[in-house]
Amino acid sequence: MKKRFQKLLAIGLAVACVFSLAACTSGESSSSGGSTAAKKETSAGSGKIGVAMPTKDLQRWNQDGENMKKELEAAGYEVDLQYASNDVATQVSQIENMISGGCEALVIASIDGESLGTPLQSAKEAGIQVIAYDRLIMNSDAVSYYATFDNYMVGTKQGEYLEEALDLKNAAGPFNIEIFTGDPGDNNAKFFYGGAMDVLQPYVDSGKLVVQSGQVDFASVATADWSTEKAQARMDAIIASNYADKNIDAVLCSNDSTSLGVENSLEANYNGEWPIITGQDCDVANTKNLIAGKQAMDIFKDTRDLAKQTVSMVDAIMGGGTAETNDNETYDNGTGVIPSYLCEPVVVTTDNYKEMLLDSGYYTEDDLK
Repeated sequence: MKKRFQKLLAIGLAVACVFSLAACTSGESSSSGGSTAAKKETSAGSGKIGVAMPTKDLQRWNQDGENMKKELEAAGYEVDLQYASNDVATQVSQIENMISGGCEALVIASIDGESLGTPLQSAKEAGIQVIAYDRLIMNSDAVSYYATFDNYMVGTKQGEYLEEALDLKNAAGPFNIEIFTGDPGDNNAKFFYGGAMDVLQPYVDSGKLVVQSGQVDFASVATADWSTEKAQARMDAIIASNYADKNIDAVLCSNDSTSLGVENSLEANYNGEWPIITGQDCDVANTKNLIAGKQAMDIFKDTRDLAKQTVSMVDAIMGGGTAETNDNETYDNGTGVIPSYLCEPVVVTTDNYKEMLLDSGYYTEDDLK
């Protein structure tokens, strides 16, 4: 099933690696500069690295950005970290400023994976290598590497959790389920959705799982900007139209911002038995809901591990070498397959959250009060 999904997803995607380095700028102010096409001599542990993050509105990106900055600075690099308030034009401008301001490599978590062709072409011409961080940058041959978690596995783990929690292999059913995934411009959302639906679709097809809203295909269940408010508004409408006299047995949510919106809506509008709800990222609010029994599971993606792996990639390219990868087949961005390193996500429940989140130092007990 995974191969079938990946083949479908790979149509029209691809990436070629670019290896050389040059200039980039500090974030907020734009600056003009002469030609940066001449390659600079670089070395691991020195130089300026541009880190472009999508927004400060979601907890996880604050953690990603700070983890990245901390790890890069510890390795000896100067860091230009910028957040773009989920505005594509702002991110484009920030990356352009990085290119003209002396950065010698770029780490980019894109807002819209299709929107960065022009600035990344400039990076390529300047000899600046680009690492796509967590979100694949599409249709650009300027991307050298991709560092992420196994996003298909995230969806698979969510689907398998629901399969087991509802005992779908043995129970007669039917069970009512609703589906929420992420922003349609985020390539990861397709992997999350695909991994989960490869587990759950057979039960939908057989009638054991029933989507009362009728909203099943990716376009229908996508949530623009991964917005909590938009997920909540959609769940409000679903409850009003379909669940006045029915229970919702489960809600597949691809991440915590969407599951938080669903949970807020249920608290305000729903009188039935509380459903099994999935999530991803282990945000503070959702972890509190997990402890309180409002969210059944979460997916923990330890961004400290991803930051360390990305710094290792930066070190490799700054030293003129080849970065370690563990997946050279899956992620095709429209110009070729991007060499990728995939970290493994972990299921978190009330049974293991203390071990995974507290004992590991990711949170303190005070964070979760």
